Amino acid sequence: MNENTTTNDPSDEFLNRCEGILQTIRNQKSELQKSADWFADSILAGRMVHLFGSGHSRIMVEEMWPRYGSFPGFNPMVELSLTYHNAVVGSNGQRQAMFLENVSGLANQILRNFALNTKDSALVISSSGCNVVPIEIAQGFQNQGIRVVALVSKAHSEASTSNHPEGIKLTDVADLVLDTGAPSGDSMVNISGLDTPVSPGSSVGGCMIINALKAEIAHRLTQAGAPPKVLTSGTLIGRERATQLFNAAYDEHARRLAPYYAELEKTHQKP
Repeated sequence: MNENTTTNDPSDEFLNRCEGILQTIRNQKSELQKSADWFADSILAGRMVHLFGSGHSRIMVEEMWPRYGSFPGFNPMVELSLTYHNAVVGSNGQRQAMFLENVSGLANQILRNFALNTKDSALVISSSGCNVVPIEIAQGFQNQGIRVVALVSKAHSEASTSNHPEGIKLTDVADLVLDTGAPSGDSMVNISGLDTPVSPGSSVGGCMIINALKAEIAHRLTQAGAPPKVLTSGTLIGRERATQLFNAAYDEHARRLAPYYAELEKTHQKP
């Protein structure tokens, strides 16, 4: 038997490990609050917080916006070529996505689509922090004077080897780092008779951090006299009010996003 094999029920073991993740996140209160300060400042300035995640890190991007309990101010930059997992194999399969995730130069092509501004901020998510595209996305933001918060598993990142040609990791090109609390290798439960662990923890920790940030940002916006338009279920506020909020939130998202396209030609004009 693997010496690390759990003697508890497997589900109990997973939930116990999740309690450890929660404590890791609680211990990052100052980092969470500083991130929320930066992100709220961008939203209050009429700009956006850019969200980027490749692979399964897409989950955290979608957790932030748009979904119930969320509000405008975030630009979800999700590339289907890097995140489309449904096919698994064949056309649009996982092998291609994992390959593209480490193609240098792709990040610049992604960022070229937006007229960025120093009032923007960014959250770049990568469990290992070792794949090329997220690293170069963070570099691209920083090169334009934009603060970058990285969301990684510190234990997993420290145990991993960077795929970047210069050996750098996402944590090396971020202004602030948040830790999901997931272990090296991500999976958290060892099963008797199975030599590989199951049940990853990065999504659990990542989603808790995302929603803790969301609450902190909403508090700051409200205190500043700019309460956010929150996507809210009709079971709480009635169908008519919920529809009004959805439309208002989506309209605000479009308004905030428009300058990133409208000013693109000016931003990239040659001197």
